[in-house]
Amino acid sequence: MKASADHLPSRRHFMRLLSLGAGATIAGSASLAKPLRTLAEGLTADRKLGVALVGLGKYSTDELAPALQQTKLCRLAGIVTGSPAKAARWKQQYNIADKNIYDYKTFDRIADNPDIDIVYVVLPNALHAEYVVRAAQAGKHVICEKPMATSVADAARMIAAMQKAGKKLGIGYRLHFEPHHREMMRLGQQQVFGPVQHLLADNGFRFNNDTPWRVNKALSGGGPLMDMGIYCLQGCIYTKGQVPVSVTAKFTPKTDPMLFKEVEAGVNWQLQFADGATADCRTTYAENMASRLRAEAPKGWAELAPAFGYGGLQGRTSQGPMNIPNVNQQAAQMDDFADCVLHNKPTRVPGEMGLRDVQLLEAIYRAAETGQKVSTKDVASVLDKVGKK
Repeated sequence: MKASADHLPSRRHFMRLLSLGAGATIAGSASLAKPLRTLAEGLTADRKLGVALVGLGKYSTDELAPALQQTKLCRLAGIVTGSPAKAARWKQQYNIADKNIYDYKTFDRIADNPDIDIVYVVLPNALHAEYVVRAAQAGKHVICEKPMATSVADAARMIAAMQKAGKKLGIGYRLHFEPHHREMMRLGQQQVFGPVQHLLADNGFRFNNDTPWRVNKALSGGGPLMDMGIYCLQGCIYTKGQVPVSVTAKFTPKTDPMLFKEVEAGVNWQLQFADGATADCRTTYAENMASRLRAEAPKGWAELAPAFGYGGLQGRTSQGPMNIPNVNQQAAQMDDFADCVLHNKPTRVPGEMGLRDVQLLEAIYRAAETGQKVSTKDVASVLDKVGKK
């Protein structure tokens, strides 16, 4: 995911985009509020919002569909798949109506389906932009998996399409709704142990090529940084409560040159913050890492280990264990988005946050490729603040 001048929007265009975005997904502009209120007013108390999953890979199959059986405000109403066998299997397993089953050619007909309120895009990274834009044109609210896109230009295009449609866009950052990570945000942002001075984050695994698109740069946009590394990036930012001002990075050796022919095997990077704090992060497809997020401050520390999985998270601080229960992260995430739609509230994980992270990912790649410190001072300053509803 190399950054190049020909696809980076101008500063003026970017600021205009953000000012528009403040109305759609951050502040809720008056011009967009009316259609959203109309939708909310037309829903009865027992009407769950219908979600259509676009792409029925491992994440949809193993996590999202089961989670939608536990949600309170939304339900699995439709699917989009290029596999007739999957369509038949899901239809039977989840009792999905024929009229709510689409393939990628018939996807745009979803515009005429009132059963579908939210489209959840769960496709390889490079396909996110196309299907978010098409969902916007179909008049649907959208959740898009992370990373939002493989370029800043695509991320900006996605936000613009959703704004034009007057619909909400959220990014699939499930950990923003997970109680251990909310506690890390509270401890860090409220400086319970003093200002966070240093952060550590590791996340990676030994890739066995069971999902080949992840090492196909045209589809993934990059290697583990675009997959596992984004959790480290996110965790450090929302724990510190600041966007970094610069980054340095270095690629790790390619242990399997054929497997990692198109993408990095791993990357280590450091974020530098305006107050002098730093965050050291590592991600890889070449070894199994014990996922960790740690914050150190003058009067104490806090750590999650394991930190980034779908369950089994554990936390402790210098004062003792956190003793926080695990929850179904995906159910919490999707219910929160549905609540935002129903009550016309801003989501904590808007498209602008996704764009911020694509900017930072590009900066990390650029730092690793050049060996130079790269400024991130112009990156979108979008944060999930503690206490935000």
